[in-house]
Amino acid sequence: MFWRSCPGVTAVAACPFAAEGRYAVLTCAAEERYDARGLTCLAENDMAGAVALYYSSRADTGNTARLLRAFLGGMERGGDVVESFAIMTLSISPCTGELACWSKDPGRCYIQDDMQRLYPALRAAQTLVLATPVYIPLPGQMQNVLNRLCPLLDPELRTREGRTRARMRRDVAIRRIAVVATSGWWEVENLDTVVRVARELAEDASISFAGALLRPHAYVALRPGPTAEEILSAAEQAGFELATQGVISGSALAAVSRPAISREEYLRLQA
Repeated sequence: MFWRSCPGVTAVAACPFAAEGRYAVLTCAAEERYDARGLTCLAENDMAGAVALYYSSRADTGNTARLLRAFLGGMERGGDVVESFAIMTLSISPCTGELACWSKDPGRCYIQDDMQRLYPALRAAQTLVLATPVYIPLPGQMQNVLNRLCPLLDPELRTREGRTRARMRRDVAIRRIAVVATSGWWEVENLDTVVRVARELAEDASISFAGALLRPHAYVALRPGPTAEEILSAAEQAGFELATQGVISGSALAAVSRPAISREEYLRLQA
């Protein structure tokens, strides 16, 4: 377990920001909160803030960027202050795997590139949104960013439910991760790898996975018209729910992911 020995424990309660309120949290004098599995959890009086890291091959006009823009608009309507970074415009080198950020200079990456611009915003944000298209499975730049999150983790490892886990450092505010992803293939299952990567990252960091906004056959579904308007409206609602409730409802996720055309129609388009 990751519960810290903390003076001033006052209560054990259901966390309103965890899915279905099913986790118990400790309220400490230091205002740290943990659920029954040791995951850090948002508290009602925490300051709202989010950072979105996105890759979209056509910049702000791409399908990923359009879906993300609607989602973040909902978060802002719900009261979150959102900062976004287009990582395809940044120069971010791969992690070298030396783990100097865990030993020689804890919490600091020695690689001097554009990732240094992201670290301050990441440390201050409560919510991390990862937005990406599926490129078998991820664009290389997005994978570089994920690997370079290592300095945010505390290297004091623990075993939880049979798995080795870390946690965010004390100066890192991130408490949940959400995903926005698009693909060209018809089935939503084509996005499973992205969801698995993000969910595993959340588990490794002992934070919450808030949900995944998934849009298959996006180039068809998001063509201008009523269908695209409905999907983007659902994405906006999903962002609002995340900002105000801490989780996204299944109905909002389903409305974004629903088939825009049949598989047969899709295959005819590919012929």
